[in-house]
Amino acid sequence: MKKTTLTAMVLVVAASAWAAPAANGIMGSIRTANGVQKGAIKWSNKQKAYSIAQKKGGTVLDVVIKAGDVEELIVDKPQGWDNAVGQVQRGAGASAIKYFERIAKEYAHLQWDLGASRYLAEAYLSANNAEKALDVCKPIIDADSKAAWKGELAPSYWKALLLLNKKSTLESALAKAATSGDRFASGSALIMRGDLILANGGESAENVKLALTEGYLRVVLLYTDKPVCDEVRPEALYKAAKCFEKMGQAARADMMRSTLKKEHANSPWAGK
Repeated sequence: MKKTTLTAMVLVVAASAWAAPAANGIMGSIRTANGVQKGAIKWSNKQKAYSIAQKKGGTVLDVVIKAGDVEELIVDKPQGWDNAVGQVQRGAGASAIKYFERIAKEYAHLQWDLGASRYLAEAYLSANNAEKALDVCKPIIDADSKAAWKGELAPSYWKALLLLNKKSTLESALAKAATSGDRFASGSALIMRGDLILANGGESAENVKLALTEGYLRVVLLYTDKPVCDEVRPEALYKAAKCFEKMGQAARADMMRSTLKKEHANSPWAGK
């Protein structure tokens, strides 16, 4: 979604002006200052514009909207999305790699491309291929440096950095995420902070306690607002339970697991 205060400039051209038939577009809608256009949407990287197929009598025309004039872009969810996401979340991401590669390409600039790249990186991580996960993230971060520490791709990027021992780059990204004002980014950064503490110093009693208090437990206690709590709190509860268990505090570990299963029953973390 892109907000703008510019007045929309909508052009209408024959469908033949575009490389592919309008019917091959992705269904959705675009809102501009002039109203909402619905239909099959395509993106032209050359023109930096969207086109939406419009049927005028017996002729199919493309309504062309410049990217800068788009106030809101809403694209239908790709078929098979939920199933592929579920595979990644269950740790079987290797089987979803080809799907997310296709979606990231077909939905370029069409709302679902960044999410597809996120899950593609997660799928590679699930397949124990951190190098490929990092390769997925790099072009996006090169195009928008804020993606390294803000937004849905960032946690996948951090995981790849941690596995590849690129800790100085990771520390820099986490520091920015902590003060970004983005609740998802800051909560995810606290979880990664806990992971980094354990990766740096092992699972000694002191390190486990530090990871718990400086990372996981902060998310459990401070990130209870919707919708961010459903995105970050389940992982924090799971990892906090593990820490309490290693510290010999079984009752508190059970309390974390009970909260996880009661308040976030649909999360993959609740089934681990």
